[in-house]
Amino acid sequence: MSGKRPVRVLVVDDSALIRKLLGEILSQDPGIEVVGAATDPYDAREKIKQLAPDVLTLDVEMPKMDGITFLRNLMRLRPMPVVMVSSLTEDGTDVTLEALEVGAVDFVTKPKVDVSHALQDYADELARKVRTAAGVRLQTRSVRPTATPQRLDSVNKRFKTTDRVIVLGASTGGTEALREVLVTLPPDAPGILITQHIPAGFSQAFAERMDRNTALTVKEAEDGDIVMPGHAYVAPGTDYHLRLARDGARYVCRLDVTPPVNRHRPSVDVLFNSAAEQAGANVVAALLTGMGDDGARGLLALREAGAHTIAQDEATSLVWGMPGEAVKRDAAIQVLPLAGIAAALIRDHRNTATAG
Repeated sequence: MSGKRPVRVLVVDDSALIRKLLGEILSQDPGIEVVGAATDPYDAREKIKQLAPDVLTLDVEMPKMDGITFLRNLMRLRPMPVVMVSSLTEDGTDVTLEALEVGAVDFVTKPKVDVSHALQDYADELARKVRTAAGVRLQTRSVRPTATPQRLDSVNKRFKTTDRVIVLGASTGGTEALREVLVTLPPDAPGILITQHIPAGFSQAFAERMDRNTALTVKEAEDGDIVMPGHAYVAPGTDYHLRLARDGARYVCRLDVTPPVNRHRPSVDVLFNSAAEQAGANVVAALLTGMGDDGARGLLALREAGAHTIAQDEATSLVWGMPGEAVKRDAAIQVLPLAGIAAALIRDHRNTATAG
């Protein structure tokens, strides 16, 4: 890399095999230097002092001190970018999502050491996430509300369809950005469709976490789900695109396994383009933090179809790739800090409700 210092990485994992494998994978990238490995949080603490890495890869399940406790201490005493390495167990997905709340930048699943043909794709993903993590702007995490606002009565919601639709897209840093938006939305918000780049196995855990901690009913989307007020539908990670479709007078969720778009399935562009075609000016859309440019073209299509379009601003984005590209394309009517996006999403909805 011409004159640019490699990203210095410390690998933290209690498994000697995983430490060796991650070290070898990362060392293949000329832009990354693996400066050391640590077996547990106490070993990591000393090696961080000695080696001053730029990025940490951290096993979510660590001996002697759990990964979350270590991460909390790290973010308080010496904040630095962390990429979590997670198992696909139920406990592993929950801990990983908690780690993102605490301050981790991103995560990857544990490498499958017995699946050699998939290792190159894994290597590309890991290296890309480490390089991205090195350049992020670390932010103080907001405290989650302790009390969940009152939801709409389930009987009222059951038979009522939504007139307006909210569509949201995000990638790196998106689970936390989405949480901050969703916890602020009222229980009578229009139906919401969400595409977040997230591995299979994590989207359901993310939806369940949002369901427990917001006034909305949040679920992993299923084909044919009727889009209703107070409900949010999360695209299943990796396996399916999520689209908005019409079924008579109702909006419904549609899932398909057409090829990836912008290297992603689910793709934000797929969701946004479907919303532009099916709902046009009835849509309010926001493109949040994320690496790459997925969603930028779709947001422009929405704006051209008469939708109200929003991009998260650079100052509050963990990675200003996707929203930044949308701004370059003049796809966003508003460019807002994260704290202002929820209010903008429901502004017209509230005005309509008041007028009615």
